[in-house]
Amino acid sequence: MIHEYSPDKFSVVENATTQEGARTMALDPKTHQVFTVTAKFGPPPAATAQQPHPRPSILPDSFVVLVLGK
Repeated sequence: MIHEYSPDKFSVVENATTQEGARTMALDPKTHQVFTVTAKFGPPPAATAQQPHPRPSILPDSFVVLVLGK
């Protein structure tokens, strides 16, 4: 978590551990809760000429919304 003191001054307040893949976030400014989403991943498919670095597949029914707050 980062606090903005001014437009050009920031400070790390806290590091939060989340589930693998959780990156996109939204902040509720009233409650100060952070929302992020992720899912569990399976193995990536085999590489091909068209996809030399394939992404892992998302496992069915594993999508979750994580809520971070105090």
